[in-house]
Amino acid sequence: MRERVERVPVVVQGRRGRRGRAARLVWGGAEAAVTCGLVLLLLVVHQLWWTNRQAREGAERKVQALEREWGRSDQSDGASPGDNAQPESEEPDPAGRDAGSGESSGRQRPDPQQQPVTAPAPRWDQAYAVLRIPRIGIRVPVAEGVSKSAVLNKGYVGHYPRTAQPGQGGNFALAGHRNTHGEPFRRINRLAGGDEVVVETKKAVYTYVVDKVLAQTSARDSGVIRAVPRSLVKAGHGYSSPGYYITLTTCTPEYTSKYRLIVWGKLRSMRPR
Repeated sequence: MRERVERVPVVVQGRRGRRGRAARLVWGGAEAAVTCGLVLLLLVVHQLWWTNRQAREGAERKVQALEREWGRSDQSDGASPGDNAQPESEEPDPAGRDAGSGESSGRQRPDPQQQPVTAPAPRWDQAYAVLRIPRIGIRVPVAEGVSKSAVLNKGYVGHYPRTAQPGQGGNFALAGHRNTHGEPFRRINRLAGGDEVVVETKKAVYTYVVDKVLAQTSARDSGVIRAVPRSLVKAGHGYSSPGYYITLTTCTPEYTSKYRLIVWGKLRSMRPR
C-alpha cells in the first residue's frame, strides 16, 4: 500500500512583495509632493494676495487718519517736518542759489527768517505725509525710515533718513515695495517726464514733476539718493547741480531684489494747505 504524500503549497512572495513596497513608496511620495505643492500654493497666495490686501487696507486707513488729523489741527500750529514752504507764487531756484550768492535767477527769493520754523524731524517709523501719483493711481502714507517690518511691509513708502524733507533743498528720497505688501511702487516704471508726484503734509502740498528715469542700477548705488542725485554706477545718469529733487526707488526686475529702479523729479510748486 502506497503512502500518501501530502504536498504543502509554497507561496513565493519575493517579486509581488517588492512590487507592493514600491507601490506604497510611490503613493507616499505622491502624497508628500501634493502636500508640499499645497503648502507652496498657500504661501504664494499669502504673499501675492493676502499681504497686498492687508497692507493696502492699512495704508488707506492711515491716509484717512492723517487727513482727519490735519483737518482738526489749528492753523496756528507749528509746521510739520520739512514745511519750510515758500509762497505759491515763488518758485524754488533749481540751482539752489540764493540772493546772497551773487547769482540772480531773476526772481527774488523769500527771506528765510520769514519762513515757518521747521519742526523737528519725525520720529522713527512715524507716518507724517501722503504721496500721490495720479498717473499710476497711488495714494499712500510716507513714514520716516525704510524698515521693512515697521514701514515698507505695511504698504507705506519710506523716507531715507538723512535725506531732505518735502520742499527742502536737496533730495527727498523714498523707497517702496514693487511686489507684495501693498506694492505701492509696482508701476513706477510707467512714469515718464512730466508726470506729477504730489507730497502732502500737515501744512503744505508739494508738487514734483518726473524728470529722469534710471531703469536699472546696483542695489548699492548710494549716489542716487545723495543731495545732488547722481549714479555712481551708471555714468551720466543724474544731476550735477543743487536743486529741489525727489527720488523714488524700488527693486527690479519684478519679484527680485537684485537691482534698483530709480525715478527722479524736480519740485515745481508748493502751496500752503
